[in-house]
Amino acid sequence: MKIIARVRSDFPSKFGIPRQSSLVEGLRSRIVFEPEFRDPSALRGLEDFSYIWILWDFSMAHREKWSPTVRPPRLGGNERMGVFATRSPFRPNPIGLSSVRLERIEWKTPEGPVLHILGADLVDGTPVYDIKPYLPYTDSHPEASGGFAAEHQSDTLQVQCSEEWLQKIPPDQRDNVLEILRQDPRPSYQEDPERVYGMEYAGMEIRFRVAGDILTVYQIWIKGEQGYGAKEV
Repeated sequence: MKIIARVRSDFPSKFGIPRQSSLVEGLRSRIVFEPEFRDPSALRGLEDFSYIWILWDFSMAHREKWSPTVRPPRLGGNERMGVFATRSPFRPNPIGLSSVRLERIEWKTPEGPVLHILGADLVDGTPVYDIKPYLPYTDSHPEASGGFAAEHQSDTLQVQCSEEWLQKIPPDQRDNVLEILRQDPRPSYQEDPERVYGMEYAGMEIRFRVAGDILTVYQIWIKGEQGYGAKEV
């Protein structure tokens, strides 16, 4: 398959990315097409759809071998499920599928037409293989059962962030940062209350601990500040 585009997002690494698309609806990203696919006529009519499907590559999860079973983080990392019953990136073909909101199309840029999207769960630079319109009358199934994932769909944390650290977050990113943290960016099987986690997002490094269902932010660095990217001692 050909890579037709790449995602430009505020996540330089996969740590902290919401586990599913649209969990943090305010996350802004762009889809920038490769030079071969920048013909605006290929997008004609797409502006009339409010949501789109993105078919993309788990580019950070390529492996030579695959396993028929995986350990979903939502099950604590102990119980195994069939790979095709999960959304694990470690698949025979590492392909992901995300439904995102199409905010607008910017038709004239130095990089050709650019799609502005909301709610993407994708790291910066993610290769995109295809884009399709979301069709509500056939793609939406409110009565569908969600298997083991349904039991954990509402699991969130209470976030404690002092005013000092809150003020370091750009105002247009505060809601996103707090919602990302509420979604619990840790692997689900890590429960050490003394462990310090560092999440990079939008030019910030946010360090936090989790005890029970409470996440406490204790340091935020802006890229370029002393301490940004330093390992915890």
